[in-house]
Amino acid sequence: MMYLIVLICLVLVLLAYLKLADKYNIIDKPNERSSHSNITIRGGGILFPIAILIWSFTTGIFNLFTIGLILISVISFVDDCKPLSNKIRLSIHFISIFLLMYELGLMNFHVSYLFFGFLFIGGWINAYNFMDGINGITVLYSLSVLLACFYINSQISFVDKSLLEYTAISLVVFGFFNVRKKAKVFAGDVGSVSLAFIIAFIIISLVLETLNWQYILLVSVYGVETLTTIIQRLLKKENIFKAHRSHLYQYLANEVKWPQLKVSFIFAIIQLLLNIFLISIIIPMRSSLLAVSYLTAQGLLYLIIKYFVIRKIQLKKI
Repeated sequence: MMYLIVLICLVLVLLAYLKLADKYNIIDKPNERSSHSNITIRGGGILFPIAILIWSFTTGIFNLFTIGLILISVISFVDDCKPLSNKIRLSIHFISIFLLMYELGLMNFHVSYLFFGFLFIGGWINAYNFMDGINGITVLYSLSVLLACFYINSQISFVDKSLLEYTAISLVVFGFFNVRKKAKVFAGDVGSVSLAFIIAFIIISLVLETLNWQYILLVSVYGVETLTTIIQRLLKKENIFKAHRSHLYQYLANEVKWPQLKVSFIFAIIQLLLNIFLISIIIPMRSSLLAVSYLTAQGLLYLIIKYFVIRKIQLKKI
């Protein structure tokens, strides 16, 4: 019954936001870098931190993670409405990540772990932001990761089950308005950043509970795509902080002209299948060499696929 009430509340919140965003012109205007052609309301991802706030009040769990989420969500929403300077935005990101790490107890570890924690969480947030470029991809991909976490949590209790459930409900509600041929609302930075923050908390909690870093691979599709694209752009001496359309999903949606939802479903299904393989075979073996080999093979396969996709596009232009 509680979950039905939460679902209804989140639907009402998003409907109210759509009206307010339309009134105050919080919209995403397409440009030469965009993967869409229609003016669409953005910032609907505000639903994700609101869902976690409801979770905090109903469970009585209000901790540094929640505070960090509020801070990073607020600054991201403000940035959606009016672009902020990188110094202000990155400062709040730094504070939020620090609060998340403190909540997880990472401050008790060696300084090398702190460095890796900041690197992973900061990189993960940027990866989610980079990948949130077509209809449905953020919702479907996140659900594929959460499904794996639901299963693992049933075997190893590493996080409050209701946190996973409230996050999933918010994704389903937002997905109803976003997983469409013509989305009614985009997540915006507030959506991609806050969702990345939530999932980072969940994944790192799992890693710390099991003392097995290989669970990071549950988000390897986004990780591999983002990291390889950054390396390719650096090799081309491009500004990696400038907006672009050189991710594989962007080539497929913009150049090959695959339907956006088709691309989104493919990415989500691939991650889901890989996670089943990871949970069934790779992770139980607890072999770092095997995990690194798996990740390397995934990266090479990704580059090969991307090469042939770009080659196909180039041949069509001749």
